[in-house]
Amino acid sequence: MVLDNDFRQAQARVDELITLLDRYSHEYYVLDRPTIPDSEYDKLYQELLKLEEMYPALIQQDSPSQRVGGTLLPGFEKVEHDLPMLSLDNAFDLEDLRAFDKRVRQLVDDGEVEYECELKIDGLAVSLKYANGKLVQAVTRGDGRVGENVTGNVRTIKAIPLKLKRAVTIEARGEIYMPKSSFIQLNEEREEQGDAVFANPRNAAAGTLRNLNPQVTASRNLNVFLYSMVQYGDLNVETQSEALNSLDKLGLRTNPERTVFHSIEDVWTYIEEYQEKRTSLPYEIDGIVIKVNRFDEQEQAGYTVKAPRWAIAYKFPAEEAKTTVNEIEWSVGRTGVVTPTAIMDPVHLAGTTVQRASLHNVDLIKEKDIRIKDTVFVRKAGDIIPEVVRVDFDSRSKETEPCPIPTHCPACQSELVHLEEEVALRCVNPKCPAQAKERLIHFVSRNAMNIDGLGEKIVIQLFEKQLVQDVSDLYQLNKEELLTLDKIADKSAENLLNAIESSKSNSLERLLFGLGIKHVGAKAARLLAEEYETIENIRQASIEDIQSIDGIGEIIAESIVAFFELEDAVDLIDKLKSFGVNMNYTGVKKQEAVNADSYFNGKTVVITGKLEHFKRDDLKEELTSLGANVTGSISKKTDLLIAGTDAGSKLDKAQELEVSVWNEKKLLKELSK
Repeated sequence: MVLDNDFRQAQARVDELITLLDRYSHEYYVLDRPTIPDSEYDKLYQELLKLEEMYPALIQQDSPSQRVGGTLLPGFEKVEHDLPMLSLDNAFDLEDLRAFDKRVRQLVDDGEVEYECELKIDGLAVSLKYANGKLVQAVTRGDGRVGENVTGNVRTIKAIPLKLKRAVTIEARGEIYMPKSSFIQLNEEREEQGDAVFANPRNAAAGTLRNLNPQVTASRNLNVFLYSMVQYGDLNVETQSEALNSLDKLGLRTNPERTVFHSIEDVWTYIEEYQEKRTSLPYEIDGIVIKVNRFDEQEQAGYTVKAPRWAIAYKFPAEEAKTTVNEIEWSVGRTGVVTPTAIMDPVHLAGTTVQRASLHNVDLIKEKDIRIKDTVFVRKAGDIIPEVVRVDFDSRSKETEPCPIPTHCPACQSELVHLEEEVALRCVNPKCPAQAKERLIHFVSRNAMNIDGLGEKIVIQLFEKQLVQDVSDLYQLNKEELLTLDKIADKSAENLLNAIESSKSNSLERLLFGLGIKHVGAKAARLLAEEYETIENIRQASIEDIQSIDGIGEIIAESIVAFFELEDAVDLIDKLKSFGVNMNYTGVKKQEAVNADSYFNGKTVVITGKLEHFKRDDLKEELTSLGANVTGSISKKTDLLIAGTDAGSKLDKAQELEVSVWNEKKLLKELSK
């Protein structure tokens, strides 16, 4: 076959783009140290898609374009593991660990061992097979001997490379998990949509990985930590720590929070340290895994029928507290979902005082049989969200009765409906005042229109005094009306009016998110704004057009089109436009590259404290446009902390880790160059 010159050039460029995109993806998702801004990555990715569209024969199996997820899967085939994925024996206290240490020392030749300690990630175990450096199969643990082939879904997880840095044939095993932030966002979205919520990040990860629609998996931000190798290829490794270092070098993601110790007492100190730190980690852990480090000593220690003798899992005690449910409060969200919340006696849990716990929906109340005056056990799901785990039935009074389930909306008294496809009760009255109030609160919130000073309490006053009924009314407020509110004086009224006026110039994605379109979160709003640039273009787009955007699925596309078909929605947008609210995208365009000479390009930056010269979100957006990766927490990977007044613990940690710290004066000087 004779190839023309254009095809050869395209082939060379596709190979180059895949190599570049793989490298940048590894830096972003695995190392957490991006070296280019998102806009530059998007520009290269779009170039790759265009070339693949022009020359379909150039589409490679390991191309980044093949991560997005294709058609629905028919099911998951069963796959037998070459070597069983064994479980680990558990330890629950120091005495259990000392007994484990004594057994191990008796089994190895010289009685001297060192232990590799790793965080026990609370996720879903998976085996990844690479042949000549390319991902060929991903299988869940299953029963340890037979798992499910989830290769199609795993290919959508950006932290898992489709091609290794070396063409080796290996099998690596690890844990796929859902970060705490993704878990919270997912549950908030599901609750708002009337869907059943996930109990914890582990269940969310398992449900996502086993979803038959790979696009769902792709949208939920799963991640991975690899912790072992079964097939080593030509890698010359003799210890667990060397094996993990080799995985790092191949481009696979391992957890850096691992250490080798020579005594079980030091292991215990490590356990105590992470028992304290676990709530501050961005992922959930439920213990520490302790492994004999040397492979020859692992072989000497051997296996039982169910588990290796050379490893053990220390399980953190479940942090639960006992309290009493005093009442169940029902509240209406902006989409009409009616959510129950348990109001309890205050109890200290995972570092905070807890008095409220979401019960999510009617089905959960019935399933757990929660009643008023019940004694219950509570914990924090994902170490964050208070939840009722179970009822202490032994202490229940015989007089208690099941909780009455409301039949009418607590705000407008309209009859509630329980739609067939939902677990939630829903108020479908479009004039429900509670929904209108929640839509207003959402519209002015930080991630939406970010109207400074217009907090929830003021919004509620405005609504109850009938000064504001929908979001467009905010732009008709005057000073005299604001002065009728509690704790609003002349100066604060002026500040509020200035903030409302300033919000008119927000970029389109803030308005889109603020409108509260069902299923459209902040990320989807930004993708839409970047792609279409004006709200009028979005109004004219079809479901197929919108769905073609990378990161936007069918459900979101259908919801957007349905929203713009509503007469009330169109009227609202026209009113906002008449009041001067910006309807265009003013952020960094996809095709615009940041200044490569910028000091911030490729830097990981954290902002903390009270800022005098900037709004935090505006500063974050500006730094991002200059190539910075702005994150929320300090780590060894942080390059710069920008500290305002009252910087607190982040400043202390930055100084401890010797991270550069700038005040606003130094920042302004750099930005003015």
